[in-house]
Amino acid sequence: MAEERRGAWFGFGFCGFGQALGSGRGRQVHSPEPLRAPGAGLDVCRVSASWSYTAFVTREGGRVELSGFAVGAAGGCRDAWASEELLVVLRAGPGPGAGTELQAWAPGSALRGEPLWAQTVPEAEREDGPVGDETQAGPLPLLPCARAYVSPRPPFYRPLAPTLRARRLELGAEHALLLDAAGQVFSWGGGRHGQLGHGTLEAEPEPRLLQALQGLTMAEVAAGGWHSLCVSEAGDIYIWGWNESGQLALPTKSLAEDGKTTAEASGLNEDGSEVKTGAGGEDGAPASFIAVQPFPALLDLPLGSDAVKASCGSRHTAVVTKDGKAVHFTLGKYGQLGHKDTTSLDRPCRVKYFVDKQLQVRTVSCGPWNTYVYAVEKEKS
Repeated sequence: MAEERRGAWFGFGFCGFGQALGSGRGRQVHSPEPLRAPGAGLDVCRVSASWSYTAFVTREGGRVELSGFAVGAAGGCRDAWASEELLVVLRAGPGPGAGTELQAWAPGSALRGEPLWAQTVPEAEREDGPVGDETQAGPLPLLPCARAYVSPRPPFYRPLAPTLRARRLELGAEHALLLDAAGQVFSWGGGRHGQLGHGTLEAEPEPRLLQALQGLTMAEVAAGGWHSLCVSEAGDIYIWGWNESGQLALPTKSLAEDGKTTAEASGLNEDGSEVKTGAGGEDGAPASFIAVQPFPALLDLPLGSDAVKASCGSRHTAVVTKDGKAVHFTLGKYGQLGHKDTTSLDRPCRVKYFVDKQLQVRTVSCGPWNTYVYAVEKEKS
């Protein structure tokens, strides 16, 4: 039986501040490249990217390394979450039995001196004891207690209603998505781009259940700048919100005007060969342009692939399929789609680099204008 080798992280997209995207020295990295220092040589288990810097968390020793406009390092960390306003880390509290401490730092502090504020957070608990792995709270900005989350703007520590048993929480530029223990999705915040998925452009001050997805069990959620996505347990993708750059993989006028819409885009067959696809609806009729999709729309992936992971940037989307092939779509202005250029797409397209290298993608993490991918290769039996 083939054994899986240790994987590696790859980065591509905007690198104007030296965010450790790869070996390239330019402001843009157009094709996936293995991470260079500080990521190189470290067993990185988590990547959180903001616009101007990236936080890397190592598996051994829980070390956080910052690269880009903000630099610095700290040990004893379980998780880190990067935003332009705050760098948030979860660290072991001072002294034995001190629990876990939430710390918020100014990104330019280099993790030195004292944090802006710190707070001890409880671990998640059930009525009958500790929460099991199947309902364990996800990464930051959701806290381990699963009853509160971190916001980059005051108030930084925000409690959730006791009735919400959160499993994962994602923040967009103006909205939030929550996946609960039962696989239901809630959204709240600004809705002017349809990113809440309730069929209107109105804001929601409190978490509201997405009625359109009720009865479907979701396994993942992802929030972009002004769009949203979730992956069902069956591997289906539902996506909604702003489609100005094609980030929903739906026809968009901006790309059509630039001559970069589906009509001129190429995809990949199962063997990695290129295939052209045409635009338009049935009988060759022109496709309708979609600027805002206020309800969740079911997205068809190439060749009927099932999705397992997803992440969203400001105006791009990345999906990992069950077969380990990464799919990207939308604005590629800085090479964040990984297709060797800055071409933008308004439909799913596999990243040829990983197909050619026979790498299987395991997870993906999007920054606002860049993408990080963890991939492995299998030894021959």
